[in-house]
Amino acid sequence: MTTDTATARLLLVDDEAALREPLAEYLSRQGFAVRQAQSAAEARNLLRDEKPDLVLLDIMMPGEDGLSLCRHLVEAQDVPVIFLTARGEATDRIVGLEIGADDYVVKPFEPRELVARIRSVLRRAARIAAPVPENEIFAFETWQLDPLKRRLTDAEGASVAISSVEFRLLMAFLEHPRQVLNRDRLLDMVQGREAHLFDRAVDNQVSRLRRKIEVDSRNPQLIQTVWGGGYMLAADVRRMPAPAE
Repeated sequence: MTTDTATARLLLVDDEAALREPLAEYLSRQGFAVRQAQSAAEARNLLRDEKPDLVLLDIMMPGEDGLSLCRHLVEAQDVPVIFLTARGEATDRIVGLEIGADDYVVKPFEPRELVARIRSVLRRAARIAAPVPENEIFAFETWQLDPLKRRLTDAEGASVAISSVEFRLLMAFLEHPRQVLNRDRLLDMVQGREAHLFDRAVDNQVSRLRRKIEVDSRNPQLIQTVWGGGYMLAADVRRMPAPAE
């Protein structure tokens, strides 16, 4: 992750050349290194060569749409995503946030606002990616999480796959055990939304995480709902040296 947001590498994915090309030129003048793709397929090819610091992604494109590509970016590449969408319906924005997008802007938008949002997401992503001690893991109840390897293991040492969004959500709880975290704070910590937050995005992510770590996700004991407040990790967390390889 590039720490200097002004020189960050951006990938702009939009099939509309009349928007994509002038926007890429504008962002380049702001100091960003910008690569362009007119489709999800072209974006995937570019991603094989270089991992960008952030992707600006149109939702409606011929072939694979932006939502599908966003899932790949979030789960496989762990790249921050800002959606560029002409859609006005709130449902599309909620879906984007639920699958892990960090922000969205609705076309037509003010380029200066987009630059501000890009820099905000990059700063937040840099904080999330801040290094943890190399020999430290988090232990809670029967679970262990190795932050460097992003590896979650159960009592038998078996790995349980979690997406990058689930990882960031779990880290938020592990760093604030037995503290009530409301939805706005969780979204800010995990996805970086600053205003007009969608509570359902957090609720769905918490539900997915519960299905991974709870004995009975319908009667959760680890991640508890605090009515009117948010969620709380009801477990003690220990930081332990990671076992030697």
